[in-house]
Amino acid sequence: MQIMKKVLVLCFVFIVGQGFSQQLIDQIVAVVGDEIILESEIEAQAIQLRSQGYMGTRDVNCEVLEEMLFQKLLILQAERDSVEVTLAEVDGELSRRLNVFINQLGSEQKLEEYYGKSIRDIKSEFREMIREQLLTQRMQQQLTADVGVTPSEVKKFFNEIPEDSIPFLPATYQIKQIAAYPKVAEEERERCKRVINEYRDRVINGDDFSTLAVLYSDDPGSSPTGGELGFVSRTDLVPEFAAAAFNLKSTDDVSRIVETEFGYHILQLIERRGNLVNVRHILVTPRTGRSSENEAKAALELVRDKVLADSITFEEAAAEYSEDEMSANSGGTMQNMQTGKTWFTEDQLDPLARDVLKQLKPGQNSKVIKTRDMRGKTVYKFFKLERKIDAHQANLKDDYQRFQEIAVAEKKQKKIQSWIKETLETTYVRIDSSYMNCEFEYAEWAK
Repeated sequence: MQIMKKVLVLCFVFIVGQGFSQQLIDQIVAVVGDEIILESEIEAQAIQLRSQGYMGTRDVNCEVLEEMLFQKLLILQAERDSVEVTLAEVDGELSRRLNVFINQLGSEQKLEEYYGKSIRDIKSEFREMIREQLLTQRMQQQLTADVGVTPSEVKKFFNEIPEDSIPFLPATYQIKQIAAYPKVAEEERERCKRVINEYRDRVINGDDFSTLAVLYSDDPGSSPTGGELGFVSRTDLVPEFAAAAFNLKSTDDVSRIVETEFGYHILQLIERRGNLVNVRHILVTPRTGRSSENEAKAALELVRDKVLADSITFEEAAAEYSEDEMSANSGGTMQNMQTGKTWFTEDQLDPLARDVLKQLKPGQNSKVIKTRDMRGKTVYKFFKLERKIDAHQANLKDDYQRFQEIAVAEKKQKKIQSWIKETLETTYVRIDSSYMNCEFEYAEWAK
């Protein structure tokens, strides 16, 4: 468990690293037509990708630059073809993303505190960015709208795969779950507040923050490095933590006590670089006692009994009782955060869940198990195995849709690549010498 999100899922992420603060470096590194790309834009996106553990096959900054060159080329083409998005569409998308984020934070006021701006200023800041995003999406869709594959093309695509390259597909599972969390006693919350307050007083009175973090912080990801997170943007952090981190003004300051879904924190500023910040923190996480764990398990056992007795469907029980909001809103169906789909391979499952599910047949419910969620919190769950596809050598009969999607994607990629090369013949592009050694995937952007 770390304070930084493992997966970038915030609904208000527009273009990583842009907006709300000064640029890191003011240097134009590329020009496409009359569109410019700044070093700060590339660097901010590259830093965020690295912070999420992204390991590209090429230089990350070069990958980011090529993606931005492609976006600028799409914008120019959209202008040439008079492709438009209306103000109503932009404002509708902007409001949709804002509303989701407001629901996550709890109120408009908390959103304003998070970004340090009024709602009006936030909308003004991002309106043009959203317009460009919608425009590039629409232009790319238009370029590939007529791309499809016939069954014979799918068959040809499959037959051209070398026999020794046809993958052996692992078993996959489609699962539903109902979850219950043990309640944290108020006495335990007060104990945590008291402890974190003591650490804060010790730092203010001269104790070394890093040493205390190594000795006492409950964040295993940062404790060994003295609580240091490395450079992150607002969107890498949970909202309450981000607000506190970006409000720190001096390296001598120690933040107020910050409560997040992980527990209670104090923060200290290490360095601020434009819209990136490096802080260290100490975390104290509330523990659930044995009695509250027993209560949560017993309550979930009763729900399971109702499902087994057919007095309520699994889907109804998930909507009414499950404390995992994401799956509860979809009748208990679990979503794979790595793929965005509802299928899981065994290595994508929690080890405890995997062992339980391997014993089930489709339609069966598991026993209640104790495990931990992505935040490291204790949680009780029981599962329903919806569907299972056994491990097998990939073939057209069982995996037609998979190969159809791959064939369409490859055909679209070839069309985009051809379009880029053709369009570059009549488009001015200049790239700074510092990026001339980049190995680009789609084309030689600099002529």
